[in-house]
Amino acid sequence: MKILITGNLGYVGPAVIKYLRQQRPDATLHGFDNAYFAHCLTGAPRLPERDLDEQFYGDVRNVGLDLRSYDAVVQLAAISNDPMGNQFEAVTFDINQGSTVSIAKAAAAAGVKNFVFASSCSVYGVAEGAPRKESDPLNPITAYAKSKIGAERELASIDTNMVVTSLRFATACGMSDRLRLDLVLNDFVACALSQGKISVLSDGTPWRPLIDVADMARAIDWAIDRGAQTGGRYLAVNVGSDDRNYQVKELAHAVAQSVPGTDVSINTSAPVDSRSYKVDFGLYRSLAPHHQPVVTLEQSIQNLIAGLRAMRFNDANFRTSGLMRLRILQDHIDNQRLNRTLEWT
Repeated sequence: MKILITGNLGYVGPAVIKYLRQQRPDATLHGFDNAYFAHCLTGAPRLPERDLDEQFYGDVRNVGLDLRSYDAVVQLAAISNDPMGNQFEAVTFDINQGSTVSIAKAAAAAGVKNFVFASSCSVYGVAEGAPRKESDPLNPITAYAKSKIGAERELASIDTNMVVTSLRFATACGMSDRLRLDLVLNDFVACALSQGKISVLSDGTPWRPLIDVADMARAIDWAIDRGAQTGGRYLAVNVGSDDRNYQVKELAHAVAQSVPGTDVSINTSAPVDSRSYKVDFGLYRSLAPHHQPVVTLEQSIQNLIAGLRAMRFNDANFRTSGLMRLRILQDHIDNQRLNRTLEWT
């Protein structure tokens, strides 16, 4: 089997490559990335790309690869959070939606059997009441979320026999060879280790479903050769676990328990955070019983603690550091390596 993974030089990619190499030792694995974050290694003893057969470099807005030999394409490439999406809105739609659809169409024309898209549960946006199922109304409120659902809708309309899976992932967390700290659980662990306190800016009540990057890799492995008889030719599915829906305050206290001496403060007078949603993962549980999440919240926290300590992390000002993806992009722009449309100069 031959698999192309676009956007593999980011936060999730190293976990995906590692898992696929373990589960598919005879597969040919290729990566394609424009390397915004290739230098953001965080304590990795070896380059994650050593598990690939080949690494290609380029912009997903103009993929020049011949896709005819691939069995599956995994699209991870994205402007990957709300702050980046807000600052680079047009580019977010161009990459997250436009490039995803163009690559999928090229893959379909080339005879690729499976296309896997890393989507997001953030498409539910403001979602009070019962946990959201795939059939429930969508309410994306950020450019990032809107670009994901825009891509999903276009993918569903492609006239093809290619099996397309949009994995609506819960909020990512966990240790990675290219760690990001601009994610809620990762941020809280970094705060506990560097400051001895966690300040929750909201009132702590918003809901977030979580999934460790290692479990994201399991879902991608399932989708790579999912048959149309399992969920249909096109499938959008929530990926996570029902018991991993947490309120933000629960996450803060769980981290504090794992880092003794950590104080937690919650801004009880904060305005309501509109990004709150519980998610129902029953469909994924029924379709992929052998690829369910196995990493517990406590394990994710402990892995982050161990990884950050191994890095000798002690930066109380980490939110202005290179561990925040927006800071990396801005540094590239400030030093004229990238232009405002995030193209290499």
